[in-house]
Amino acid sequence: MKVLTALYGLTDAADNARALRDAGVHGVATFEGPHDVFAPLTLAATVGGLDLMTNVAIAFPRNPIHLAHQANDHQLLSGGRFRLGLGTQIRPQIEKRFGAQFDNPVGRMVELIAALRAIFDAWNTGSRLNFRGDYYRHTLMTPTFSPGPNPYGPPPIYVGALGPKLTRATAQHADGLLVMPFGSKRFLHDSTMPAVREGLAASGRGSDEFVIIPEIIVSSDDPEAIASTRRLLAFYGSTPAYRPVLAAHGWEELQPELNAMSKQGRWNDMADLIDDEMLHTLAGCGAPADIAAYVRDRIDGIADTVFLYQPKPIALPVLEAVVNELR
Repeated sequence: MKVLTALYGLTDAADNARALRDAGVHGVATFEGPHDVFAPLTLAATVGGLDLMTNVAIAFPRNPIHLAHQANDHQLLSGGRFRLGLGTQIRPQIEKRFGAQFDNPVGRMVELIAALRAIFDAWNTGSRLNFRGDYYRHTLMTPTFSPGPNPYGPPPIYVGALGPKLTRATAQHADGLLVMPFGSKRFLHDSTMPAVREGLAASGRGSDEFVIIPEIIVSSDDPEAIASTRRLLAFYGSTPAYRPVLAAHGWEELQPELNAMSKQGRWNDMADLIDDEMLHTLAGCGAPADIAAYVRDRIDGIADTVFLYQPKPIALPVLEAVVNELR
């Protein structure tokens, strides 16, 4: 099993990437947060031997040409080890923080993927760029601005998805699915995978032509790490988009309660509502062997690559033990 995990930091990103590689991690990914999602990967590309991925780059505020250049450059820098992970985010973040458009997010994401593919094709084959869609229009690519063929090929495009419509569209149009970290074995098998199979059938592709990377929240048995995990689960659970995950286990009434508390700024109180059953259903917690057993059970028969989402960074020796257990 291949293990990916988060790359934190900016100026020390290369050192952190090297330490994770030496601990046995196969790849690193960056989140959209206080720093640009691509910059740490530029530094990590100098380390070598690691897969690199944005997890995720928020798509709609970015122009496809900008995304294409960043993805193509990182594919070159990493020697073909880069994956462009895209996400929609939620309407308030897109409209209020980024000042961008969010209408029809599934259709917009599908068109964005098509635009990226058209740009990559123009660069790699020299064909005329002539993409005309409802949201994106790219009809000019002069030699000055074309990087030319990438010796490693175009970077694969993955999409983070939770709901059935975007999951189905991702399986139909993208190269891979990033299964959102707030989830469970039941939701993965009963909700995500049926949508994946529908999307693949619509595309005429088989499962061997599509990559699935489940993201799983994991935590050591350190009390503060467990507390951080409860806070993260409460934060996710407060978001209406994640209510279906709770509903799969009969906990759907918790979502509006958490949402109301979040609007009151009662973040610590929210964590108290995540009981032990919820904690161990939605996250892998404990000793390295416990975490590995949880991960294997959750993704058995679905994926051979996993992204370990750490609410509180796990000490490197412990993380190395988890990776060894998964191997």
